[in-house]
Amino acid sequence: MVSMQLQEILFSQGFGTRRVCAGLIQQGLVTIAGTPIVDPAMEFVAIGLHFTVQGTPWQYHEKAYLMLHKPAGYECSQKPSTYPSIYTLLPAPIRQRGGGAAAGVQAVGRLDQDTTGLLLLSDDGKFIHRMSSPKHHVPKVYQVTAKHPVDESQIQKLLSGVVLDDDPKPVRAAACGKTGENTLSLTLTEGKYHQVKRMIAAVGNRVEDMAGLHRSQIGELVLPADLKAGQWRWLTAQDLLAISAKPASGA
Repeated sequence: MVSMQLQEILFSQGFGTRRVCAGLIQQGLVTIAGTPIVDPAMEFVAIGLHFTVQGTPWQYHEKAYLMLHKPAGYECSQKPSTYPSIYTLLPAPIRQRGGGAAAGVQAVGRLDQDTTGLLLLSDDGKFIHRMSSPKHHVPKVYQVTAKHPVDESQIQKLLSGVVLDDDPKPVRAAACGKTGENTLSLTLTEGKYHQVKRMIAAVGNRVEDMAGLHRSQIGELVLPADLKAGQWRWLTAQDLLAISAKPASGA
């Protein structure tokens, strides 16, 4: 396995410029297996390396793949206009990793400020493109709370296809079913602007303004029940496999 200088490892993980990272090490603020390392040029095998920086435990990740439980009232933008940015929910190293103009992770697609649920973030451009591209038809499952009761005719229209005002080609739900009098589960494989809200409007209903739309699943990856709104975690290898899997019919 390829070794890297410790200052380069810290730099790649977002702990500051190379000079800042070297300074952290020289001050004894970086430990490995409980031992302070004071030589910035000391080399370690980066893959699988665990270390602490100023008491904060960290693990080396060559690429960042994260899930965030997006709360309501946050924008998926680096430069939000009205509400705080989702990126403020992440620790500084995640936002700064890699350095340069394109530092940090990027959201894979966007959720509206009032939409909650599963959001993926990464600094892997190929992964972001694959997950975002409509060509790959990655299914996303939404839990919808409608203003008015949902009936079977609305469900059938969503499954057979509705026309949105910017495209004459009908868009269809990959799966759809009632979960309550005013609630339904809707699976989409494309990501047009405000698509869920516009599809619900097209069948004569509307999504409730606040907390009416929640993304619960991407592929076979379900938002964990113990990941509270505003919390994030690294994706595991199993999570990454689940993202590419097709949800069971009727999800």
